[in-house]
Amino acid sequence: MNGCYSPKALKPERSRELVRGMCADWAVSIRKACGALRFDGSSYHYKSRRTDPEALKARIKEICETRVRYGYRRVHVVLDREGWCHSIKKTYSVYRSMGMQLRNKTPKRRVKAKLREDRAEAVGPNDVWAMDFVHHQLALGQKLRILTVVDTHSRFCPVLDARFSYRGEDVVQTLEKVCSKAGFPKTIRVDNGSEFVSRDLDLWAYAKDVTLDFSRPGKPTDNGFIEAFNSKLRSECLNAHWFMSLADASEKLEDWRRHYNDDRPHSAIGYNVPSALHSR
Repeated sequence: MNGCYSPKALKPERSRELVRGMCADWAVSIRKACGALRFDGSSYHYKSRRTDPEALKARIKEICETRVRYGYRRVHVVLDREGWCHSIKKTYSVYRSMGMQLRNKTPKRRVKAKLREDRAEAVGPNDVWAMDFVHHQLALGQKLRILTVVDTHSRFCPVLDARFSYRGEDVVQTLEKVCSKAGFPKTIRVDNGSEFVSRDLDLWAYAKDVTLDFSRPGKPTDNGFIEAFNSKLRSECLNAHWFMSLADASEKLEDWRRHYNDDRPHSAIGYNVPSALHSR
């Protein structure tokens, strides 16, 4: 086939260029030009229905720059809420092509963790809360202690309270303020920190008929819900902001808490938001 084009060796774009050239130079119809080149007429008239990915790329980049610890699944949930009509595979393809995937180093576990058998799973909101402290510091180096609380059923966070120091009576003061709005839990899981084993918290729990469920010493997996929450708080908020003062820290923590409760898709509850499940 010297001097001839093999239709199998040409890409559709090149074949269309040849058809247009024959129509212009030889004054023949598109049908005859396609027949001469053995190029199917339907392929010539085909128009791609693919949407321009540039707008999608721009939106995905904007979401990832704002929420630096969002994986492609949470990004897809946000896009779906905004009305982007495409599959999660499309989101993943664009997300991966942009190099947005997270780099998580998972530590190797040589010993299988054994859960406590006497603990029942929470069956509703305010059934079981988990509570702990997160340590951080201001931009000038002053230490902060942040009291974190999460509902283990709905993953709702009723409070994030930052102070320079925390005592048992401060924990009671914060819980009293929170419970007056969100209700009192039946059980609160805590570790053996001095603030949680204090007489003030013990008396408050007795008066409010709240059970304090203490973790075993050296077993943070006994309170895994709050450990997972603290990890999200650190990666998505504490590591993403500079705190210039205690007031600035409290404001940014409250903004993130509202985003976590009302906007952030949570994988453990079917990518719903905690506030929707907590209000049922």
